[in-house]
Amino acid sequence: MSSNITITIDNQEIQTTEGEYILNAARANDIFIPAICYLTRCSPTLACRICLVEADGKQVYACNAKAKEGMNITTSTENIEKERRAIMEVYDVNHPLQCGVCDQSGECELQNYTLELGVDSQSYAIKDVSREAKDWGHLHYDPGLCIVCERCSTACKDMIGDNSLKTVPRGADALDAEYKETMPKDAYAMWNKLNKSVIGLTSGEDMLDCTSCGECAAVCPVGALVDTHFMYKSNAWELEQIPATCGHCSAGCQISYDVKHTNVSDDTKKIYRVMNEWNYVSLCGAGRYAFDYENKVEGKDEAAFASAVEAFNKAESIEFTSTITNEEALILQKIKEKTGAKLVNKDAYVFQRFLNDYSEVSGTKLYQNDLKATHNSNFVISIGSALKSDNPNARYALNNSMTINKGAGLYFHPVKDPIIEGLGKSIMTVEHAPLQEEVALYLVLDLFGDKEKVPADVTKYLSTFHSDKTVTVTETIKEEVIEMVKEIKVNEETGEEEEVEVEKKKMVPKKVDKEVVVDHNALLDILGVDTKFMENLEKNLKKKDTFSLIAGPDLYTHPNSKNCARLLALIEQCTDFKVTMIPTLTNTLGVSLICDLDESVTGYTIGYNTKGDFTLSALGNGDLDMPAINQQEGTLTSINKRVNPTNVALPYNGYVLNDIANELGLKADYTVDYTSMLPVEAGFKAVAFDELPNHYENDGTEHRGYLLDKIEVKKSDDTKVAEFNDTKLEGTLIYLANPVRQFSEFTNKCTNVDEISGVYMSEDYLNASDFNEGENVRVKTDNGELVANIVSDNKISGNIAILPTFDSNLNSEALFSDYRFNLASIEKV
Repeated sequence: MSSNITITIDNQEIQTTEGEYILNAARANDIFIPAICYLTRCSPTLACRICLVEADGKQVYACNAKAKEGMNITTSTENIEKERRAIMEVYDVNHPLQCGVCDQSGECELQNYTLELGVDSQSYAIKDVSREAKDWGHLHYDPGLCIVCERCSTACKDMIGDNSLKTVPRGADALDAEYKETMPKDAYAMWNKLNKSVIGLTSGEDMLDCTSCGECAAVCPVGALVDTHFMYKSNAWELEQIPATCGHCSAGCQISYDVKHTNVSDDTKKIYRVMNEWNYVSLCGAGRYAFDYENKVEGKDEAAFASAVEAFNKAESIEFTSTITNEEALILQKIKEKTGAKLVNKDAYVFQRFLNDYSEVSGTKLYQNDLKATHNSNFVISIGSALKSDNPNARYALNNSMTINKGAGLYFHPVKDPIIEGLGKSIMTVEHAPLQEEVALYLVLDLFGDKEKVPADVTKYLSTFHSDKTVTVTETIKEEVIEMVKEIKVNEETGEEEEVEVEKKKMVPKKVDKEVVVDHNALLDILGVDTKFMENLEKNLKKKDTFSLIAGPDLYTHPNSKNCARLLALIEQCTDFKVTMIPTLTNTLGVSLICDLDESVTGYTIGYNTKGDFTLSALGNGDLDMPAINQQEGTLTSINKRVNPTNVALPYNGYVLNDIANELGLKADYTVDYTSMLPVEAGFKAVAFDELPNHYENDGTEHRGYLLDKIEVKKSDDTKVAEFNDTKLEGTLIYLANPVRQFSEFTNKCTNVDEISGVYMSEDYLNASDFNEGENVRVKTDNGELVANIVSDNKISGNIAILPTFDSNLNSEALFSDYRFNLASIEKV
């Protein structure tokens, strides 16, 4: 564990942690050190070298040098200023003078540092080479503008885990040898590297094949990498930044909507792009590109509103999705209390039930961990989640744990995932059969449980899976052998040299087989892991001391979900693992904490963003329009147990849910008047919306809304866990999940994340079958059937077909009961 230390920077004493990079320590204390290549949550690349400082009399790079107790640091000396000036001159060599039309102009770090360091002349030159711009799909790369800071490739590797970008040869002439003697040393080294490289694709293909998050373009300090949809659309200074929270998955990512008028003849506001504080949070492709999902309404439909009020007065049930704010959820709860109508939300109901079952054993209302803590761990387990699509930030946290903390992990899931496997050698994947998530939880308890803490009945049950087993192992031993070697010796009688043979003893390695008795764990057999699992796990656990477990939606809908929830609580109590649970949709956690939910609808039903006898919809397909999340003020509760504010980015001219509530006798001027009324007994705070902060500090401290209070609850008198059922699904399998960048009908509506809907099959699946991409197939289960076309998806492997939920026309959910897996027949139509 790192300890607090005191260091001095420019005669200012500051507190930091031992081993922290000097640059981060300086930033956390508002001390400016120039840096171009370094990203806060990534490993240093030393590409720019402009962060030179003097530490205890020695020149070091602030991004790479670690703070030590009593260290004395100077950020500026005569030599350092010469180096920085030369470095910026080098960056400006052959850089096109097209700032007036460059998409980065006005927020370009090359512009900023050139001015900051007073570069008003040029001392260096070299013949340029042809560097043609490239269209990589959703990104445009102009190597002529690229300064090869490597932020894009570093973010892709360390933040995201795609590893899709790398440096490739530039093909330029070598630097003039004279420069090595006349230039400042670091400036020359930086230029020599820069002159050899540009950025290219790891795949060697012409198009980028990744999870399309756009983080590389976001971190680009110049105009080299630009989102294709944003090219030549706006100057940065024309855009108004609206602070908000992403309205798609449950990560609750900080974003800003960059808006301005549509065109010279239409002053209606339009979102041109989404930005993020990339030093502190990474976005997925949906968060960055799925922004035009607003509900365009010209005015208030009074007749439809009157019908809506009438519908609420007679409704027996209100069914809704979790793509609503906390305030809307509270309004629905108050309507239920007033009218007696049932409140039905399928995903929030199962999550609420799971949390309640967990609480009976844990004694706390919510799980203990969050994604930031997961990011800071060095051993992470994921069970019950298709991580890359259920919550991309959970995948990022897993990747960050391994790349930045030199961590390792276990990924349990029936769907083989090349994206997860590609995170590195230290991730061990267990491709178990569906329904065996319960076994995986028991395995974690067995492998990592403190024997003094695990209940005696559980210890006894786990012991039944252990037995002695004799196995043959190969060992390498050292064996002494004698060999004859020829040596030249002097003959004592003749005095002449002669060749003689002498004996030499030598220790040589020898492999021998021996039988040993080992502990055999039958749980591993049930999960189908290979024989080297324990050996590899032991290697990966070396020097690991911070443990996190990510639990996903497969557990919430598992037939034995109650036991899974209790096992998670037991794992937290009896091991060093802390648990983070992935809420299924945007505000599933908020809804589950605010609303008293019912299991199913009866009678006349109002649907909110789902079909009902009378439908309210922010998708523009209902009886009365409602605003989308990017048209509302309000709060959303994230996976990190944080209540985050979001703001109006685009206009909305219709009725809102609060208007209906007021007609029903609930009185509030604005929807956000309910922000301070959110239930404190569930962990919310009585804070008004306008008092909620929404920013990060330089050290990464998050000031967005507030964290839910930790609420303790009474444990159940019966906290026992049940023995697992070793039933598993075998046969033709389907799984309910979305492709990357899709979460709901709202993402499906967006221009820049256009996705073909259908039955997703891996290339392995297609190669082993007689199915072909684009063919129509009928998928049939005991619950129902559908016909859809086959979509080849290289982001999955194995032989399980995926059915998405983002396309309501497909109605995939009708083929499943509760659990996300099911047996099916798939036939060509």
